[in-house]
Amino acid sequence: MFKRYQETYKLPFNSSIPNYCNKYESKINNPSRFFKYLKRYLYLYLNQQIKYEKKFISSDHKRILWINKSAPSLGDSLMDLSSRVLLQDREIDLLTDKKNKHIYTDDPIFNEVYTSAEGIDKKKYDLVILDSYSSRTIKLKMRVLPFHEFVSIYGFFNGPEINRILFSFHRVNFLLRLNLSHMKINSLAFPSMNFSKPKNLKLPQKFITLAVGGEWEYRTFKNWEEVVKKLLNKYDQLLICLVGSKNGIDHALKIHEFFPNRVLNFVGKYSFKETAFIISQSKVFLGCDGGLLHVANSFRKITIPLFSRVEPELRMTEGMISFPIYDSLDVNNIKIDSIVYNFEEALKAVDKYHPAE
Repeated sequence: MFKRYQETYKLPFNSSIPNYCNKYESKINNPSRFFKYLKRYLYLYLNQQIKYEKKFISSDHKRILWINKSAPSLGDSLMDLSSRVLLQDREIDLLTDKKNKHIYTDDPIFNEVYTSAEGIDKKKYDLVILDSYSSRTIKLKMRVLPFHEFVSIYGFFNGPEINRILFSFHRVNFLLRLNLSHMKINSLAFPSMNFSKPKNLKLPQKFITLAVGGEWEYRTFKNWEEVVKKLLNKYDQLLICLVGSKNGIDHALKIHEFFPNRVLNFVGKYSFKETAFIISQSKVFLGCDGGLLHVANSFRKITIPLFSRVEPELRMTEGMISFPIYDSLDVNNIKIDSIVYNFEEALKAVDKYHPAE
């Protein structure tokens, strides 16, 4: 029991990925942290779930239910479930947060997507994949499939910031005993999703997408109009499509008002999957760390992402063509000229990797 406490801060596989585990070591001996682990372990033990825990996914585990409820944010969900592509030879269903169900509708890997225990056939599955050993997840597992074997992506791991995409891929690689190389995993390590094409939407043949708005002040850039002004002055053929949710509507209206002829405003007008379609058709994505960045990465777009407090290496992978800019405190400290410079570099990448487009 006490020996497993190290699982809260050590990676559950042998490979190295970008992480802040070393920075977290000062908190290892924190009593409240230990008691949080102890509570989770005892909950598993006292409810007789420990005996169903497996170290690996075997060839007999053909029909799997993946429970992904612990980190309900859209971006975390896309990153944590990215490694499902390694399970293409299995029958996989998903139990996830209600607000994320639409992302995985018509998914090529997940056959069925549930948001509650209702409707789940308990006789259908050989194995459960748990996102973590949080009490919430274990309670849900006991309600849905109490006597089924299970593995976990995060297990007791809790606290240190890590690259969630690479964590997910390396963990599933370990669970399946695939022995994929670091290079191979990096070639696969992208989030993935489908899009929905909006009806009657007409897009320019060539354009870039700019994501405006955001939930967190420190990673919501507030001076996009100055960036747009410099880009449009520098590139006279450039067209920009603004994308984002309702929290970016006011900013988008302001940008569009300044540049009505070369800026199209789609902010707050389309669903998440419809916005994903717009991004999928663009040449370059420009925006802050957030859900739409993960969408752009899903479609392997060339990106210029702005980061703050979380370094780019914790969100991006080696296979992504990206020109990130980072500030330790706030994205609004990033200089406009730095964004324009990285955009120039991104255009060179477009010419290099997509010369015929």
